[in-house]
Amino acid sequence: MGYYDQDYENKRSKQKGNRGGYFLASLIGIILGAILVIIALPKLADWDVLPYNPSSNLAETDEAYHNGKNGNAKSLSVDVTSDVTAAVEKAEDAVVGISNIRSQSFWEQTGQEAGTGSGVIYKKAGGKAYIVTNYHVIQDADQLEVTLSDGTKLPAELRGGDVWTDLAVLEVDGSGIKAVAEFGNSDELKAGEPVLAIGNPLGLAFSGSVTQGIVSGIERTIPVDINQDGIEDWQAEVLQTDAAINPGNSGGALVNIAGQLVGINSMKIAQEAVEGIGLAIPINAAQPIIEDLEEFGEVKRPAMGVSLENVNEITAYHQQETLKLPEDIKDGVMVRQVVPNSPAAQAGLQELDVIVELDGEKITDIIALRKHLYNEKDVGDQMKVTIYRNGELQEVTMKLTDESRL
Repeated sequence: MGYYDQDYENKRSKQKGNRGGYFLASLIGIILGAILVIIALPKLADWDVLPYNPSSNLAETDEAYHNGKNGNAKSLSVDVTSDVTAAVEKAEDAVVGISNIRSQSFWEQTGQEAGTGSGVIYKKAGGKAYIVTNYHVIQDADQLEVTLSDGTKLPAELRGGDVWTDLAVLEVDGSGIKAVAEFGNSDELKAGEPVLAIGNPLGLAFSGSVTQGIVSGIERTIPVDINQDGIEDWQAEVLQTDAAINPGNSGGALVNIAGQLVGINSMKIAQEAVEGIGLAIPINAAQPIIEDLEEFGEVKRPAMGVSLENVNEITAYHQQETLKLPEDIKDGVMVRQVVPNSPAAQAGLQELDVIVELDGEKITDIIALRKHLYNEKDVGDQMKVTIYRNGELQEVTMKLTDESRL
């Protein structure tokens, strides 16, 4: 037993010695192999055995690759076409810049640009092209100049403007104009639908700018003070969008994803606490206005021939003692003056009459009266007017006429 134990210990001792020898031999082999590789690489590169040249400059190789100089590298060109790019391509050439030029003085022959805006070419006929824009873009201009998408400048003539809807129509020589906007249907717009605003924010230096957004709201109404006296004269119906609309975008195009014109960009709510609220005139509401301005130079609206005042702005004393209104009547429109030979005069309306209904629709103020008159009636229509006169309820019928004939 002792023999085998002793022999086992001897074997373990020999094995330890052998392991040290193997390790040293392996290390020497690795070193010699590395030296051989270093020596052989240049020769292998010369024989084109390797897939690359180890002596080349990596920085130069990288630069050559990115510049397309490497025979094995290919320069990539990505053609990105989407519904958005297609819509922009369809509509952008119909959007123009508009310069409002005013004379500096009576003796000054040259004019000074008072402001810039945008416009949309919507029609070509008889060698002329017609452009719709905002009334406030062309207001008080001595001269108007249109800049096409290719930079061509054309003198423009004002066909007509309407302060109530903030729309105007211009006429230019159409011989060099090819692009005309396609009208869409703004009544079919839905909240959340993508739209694009195209125009010239901050002037012609940024002409043809495109911003993308969505329809944030439809059938919005905003107050309009026409004569800047601090009293609301009208409530404009507009579309709300979060597509960026900046100064110079006014009068430009709001288009749907099909590239169709669905609105005329008008303004943005500029308040410190407000972000991303832009407004546009729906194209369905604008179309009849545009047609009247193009044909007549003004909008043919029905008129009554009266000057008015809101009852709720009259003191309670005069409501009771002067107008003799029932105590439960707090709203309505008082007739301040009747134009001679007007529809109101022919129907028998008098000063201090209080209008409370039109065609059976309750009228609370002047804005409600104008909305009924302008939106529901046409020139030549009959209209029933319910009034209080000396405390008594009466009804008269009048035939409306064109306000320009008063």
